[in-house]
Amino acid sequence: MGHMPKKNSLTARRALALLLAYLTLCIAGGVVVSLMAMPAVFGANNAAKALAPSLTVEGIDFDVTSLPQKSTLYASDGKTVIASFYAQNREVVPIKNISVYMQRAVVAREDRRFFEHAGVDVQGVLRAFVQTYVAKGDTQGGSSLTQQYVKNVLMVKAREDDDPIAEYHASEDTVARKLREMLIAVQMEKKYSKYEILQGYLNIAQFGSGSLYGVEAAAKRYFNTTAANLSVVQAATIAAITKNPEKYDPSIESNQKTAEEQRNIVLDLMLQEKFITKTQHDKAKATPLKDTLNIQSVQQGCQVAGDAAFFCSYVTNQILNSKEFGKTAQARQKLLNEGGLEIYTTMDVNANNAAMKAARDTIPVDDPTGFEVTIAAIKPGTGEVLGFGINRTYDATDAAKTDPTRTSINYAVDQKDGGGIGFNVGSTWKPINMIAWMLQGHSINESLRTYTSYANSSFNCSKFSGHGTWSLHNSEGGTVSQETPLQGLIKSHNTTQASMTQQIGLCAIADAAKTVGYHNAILGQEDVYSANSFNPPMIIGSVQASPLTMANVYATIAANGVECTPIAIKKVIKQNGKSVKVPSANCHQAIAPEIAQTTAYALNQGVLKGEAKAAQLDNNRKTFAKTGTNEQTYMLTAGFVPNQVAAFVAVGNAEVQESFSGKTINGVSHGTWYGMYIASPAWKEFVDTYLAAINAPIDNDYGTPAEQYMR
Repeated sequence: MGHMPKKNSLTARRALALLLAYLTLCIAGGVVVSLMAMPAVFGANNAAKALAPSLTVEGIDFDVTSLPQKSTLYASDGKTVIASFYAQNREVVPIKNISVYMQRAVVAREDRRFFEHAGVDVQGVLRAFVQTYVAKGDTQGGSSLTQQYVKNVLMVKAREDDDPIAEYHASEDTVARKLREMLIAVQMEKKYSKYEILQGYLNIAQFGSGSLYGVEAAAKRYFNTTAANLSVVQAATIAAITKNPEKYDPSIESNQKTAEEQRNIVLDLMLQEKFITKTQHDKAKATPLKDTLNIQSVQQGCQVAGDAAFFCSYVTNQILNSKEFGKTAQARQKLLNEGGLEIYTTMDVNANNAAMKAARDTIPVDDPTGFEVTIAAIKPGTGEVLGFGINRTYDATDAAKTDPTRTSINYAVDQKDGGGIGFNVGSTWKPINMIAWMLQGHSINESLRTYTSYANSSFNCSKFSGHGTWSLHNSEGGTVSQETPLQGLIKSHNTTQASMTQQIGLCAIADAAKTVGYHNAILGQEDVYSANSFNPPMIIGSVQASPLTMANVYATIAANGVECTPIAIKKVIKQNGKSVKVPSANCHQAIAPEIAQTTAYALNQGVLKGEAKAAQLDNNRKTFAKTGTNEQTYMLTAGFVPNQVAAFVAVGNAEVQESFSGKTINGVSHGTWYGMYIASPAWKEFVDTYLAAINAPIDNDYGTPAEQYMR
């Protein structure tokens, strides 16, 4: 029989050469000298030469605070957590905030000579070498804690750089990798103290299946405690996991028997190293593992934010769309998932809860019509978005595709912010026409002749040149000839809007809309001058806008003419305590206070004498609101309480236009529906509930008309 060559002879020989090389380094007292100074050793194997890294610490940042950490989103109170985001669920903590038992447990389990060696445990390496290559046993690790820390950092870096090849090389089971780790480990030990290295390891290691990293997240996950408070038995449980996070994760029921055995091994090792007393050891070992657990959910993202989920999705889109958070969308996503940010949002828990409740009370989630109720609320004069209401369950998984009660689309915001295509806003647009009228120097008490047919050319201006005729009528049919803009708003007459536009031109209306904060909801067609929106029917609300944009227009009227860009984020703090610049609300005086106050006066008259009676708020609070009905497809109401809230409600099918005619909702049916029947009560419920929750004072002084516009 022919002599078979030994398959692993080269491997063994190469391993021996590398080991000798390494031992030379160790014997030199941990002083790493240039590879060029040892040509004899490394000349023994040219293959090894190519694998040996340069001895700078490879430009790798070993600072633990730069590890990926989860980001947290807070409500406006600065305390209520809305959601967490992470690629790796980790909160970095300093060694002084990690219990001594935890420190000792991991040293006993992973590297008992940690405090004696210079980065590499020579005895451990020799034992592993003999076991693996001489005795042909199982592959043995023999890695020191420092080496394991190095390996973890190299893997994190490869993942950060999106470099799967580097990630493979950082974890492949080869002698070359071990040598590279050893060389860097010795460098590490020269640069950092033992406690800094232990701190690094405890923050980087994987302590559970999925993406559970670092001892703080593990303490929370398994015991609902902090790393600082880990007891002997808890520390031993966690220290046992790193060897095989999938198999020893104690939160998985089928793992618990093995996890307990592994924990007990750690307890034995701790006793052997005299890290704990015999009494502590015996007591801990006698405690059944499952009696020690207090498993916490680790779900993350907007999916688990409950009723704050739609707001959460708006915030994340704001971050992904804002250059303040990075040059590219990818860089912004990485910052959110790994930057350990504390994100303080504008969401008022009371407002958001009230909006979600009002939406569901108005049309239940599972109503047969399937109509959406969508509410957006802003704090006037600040741009701060207070909350959203949608009669849906937020769901960004595939389950939402087949379940009409679930969606991840926030219909209250623009398409670019994760919203829909907006709603035709109907008569809620009309205060914009009144503002345009006053901006052109007119009084709201001028008398106008009105018609049921208008030549489109009569609305001409620099950017509009019309052809043909436009026939329109008021909701009760016909026209009311000789009517003032004030009466036209109170009674919500369409014909009066057309007569105003004849006087000032369509451009004046579009410009006024822009000035008070209006834009369209559809992505790429936001400009009011877009071909799809810029035509005479815009003056009676044929445009498509998000509820948030309309709430913002009303906020301008509520804030004495100060217009702001909606914002969802107040401040963002990085791990180092420094602030990240956040998008600004850019609040500025857009229209004169007199124009805002006069428009507010007209809106209040509409509640007292006109179409908006159903919006009257509790306690005789002065109410400023306007209803709208877009044909029979959308029911709308907008309004505000100065200094407190501006809100917009849209009811209807948010995906496609669908008629309300003859529909029954909550036991009520109408042949012809109007905004006052359903949107106004929803608006009133939301505003009353919110104001009661925050105990808002009653201040009925706003809305004094200016004499110059009343002549």
